[in-house]
Amino acid sequence: MSKLRVLFLGTPDFAAVILRKLLDWPQGSVAGVITQPDRKAGRGRKMTPPPVKVLAQEYGLHMLQPETLQSKQALDFIQKTRADVLVVAAYGLMIPRAILSATRYGALNVHASLLPRYRGAAPIQRAIINGETVTGISIIQMEAGLDSGPVLNQKAMAIGQEDTAQTLHDQLAVLGGDCLTQTLENITSVRGIPQDDRLATYAPKLSKEDGLINWNLEAHRVHAHIRGVFPWPGAFFFWKRPRDGKTIRLGIFPGAIGPRLEKDIPPGEPAGLQGEALRISCLDRYYLVKTIQPASSGRPLTAREFSRGYI
Repeated sequence: MSKLRVLFLGTPDFAAVILRKLLDWPQGSVAGVITQPDRKAGRGRKMTPPPVKVLAQEYGLHMLQPETLQSKQALDFIQKTRADVLVVAAYGLMIPRAILSATRYGALNVHASLLPRYRGAAPIQRAIINGETVTGISIIQMEAGLDSGPVLNQKAMAIGQEDTAQTLHDQLAVLGGDCLTQTLENITSVRGIPQDDRLATYAPKLSKEDGLINWNLEAHRVHAHIRGVFPWPGAFFFWKRPRDGKTIRLGIFPGAIGPRLEKDIPPGEPAGLQGEALRISCLDRYYLVKTIQPASSGRPLTAREFSRGYI
């Protein structure tokens, strides 16, 4: 039996992990790659290739980086690859109907949630922020709607109490590759199960403002929020320094839930050290933070350094 020819569409690190899995999969071959154009990134705003492009170049794969898929160039590229199936993982641009149906087995999407929950751009982050304890990977047959196609395969995974968006991202990317290749091995016989739209929830893309901490919540909800926005956009709050009344922006790295408040302390108030952690008051408990990034500092500070220099 000839190998399944796969055309891969993806852009960031999550997609690169899945592409590497496809490259190592003995029953298929990657006929081509479509990824987004190079973008400016970092403080220097230097033009930077997406991770999928870097991997595609490493393997010498046929590649296209269109600004849009609404072009004859994109459709011609797909047709020339003679692919049997399209695989989409965090590509990031709208895919026209003509492309979704351009191959024998259509287009499969690797989505980082247990659909129909958390459709949209930020399923990993939103699941953590909302305090979920289970997430997973869904392989769906793509259609015109947002992550609404029939589910071909799913695998669940627990969310640990210390998982951040970064650690969960890395685990789900590996699980996504495994779930995808299992689905492709059964592509001729697998049947999709329609999603129940009544159970759908949405995971909109994060903005920088989503990092703002609400200390008026219970500590477990604050902990979930901080983990969910790490490493981007990062958790932060504004604090009025007692010694001079100056308001400063403080970035917070994920910490731990501490003991109950022993007295009435306003939420969001640094309340001294506990060991090597800074105590910050939430609605019911302290939150223990070991790493703080003041906006005025060139580097993150330990809790002890912050306590000496700012409190």
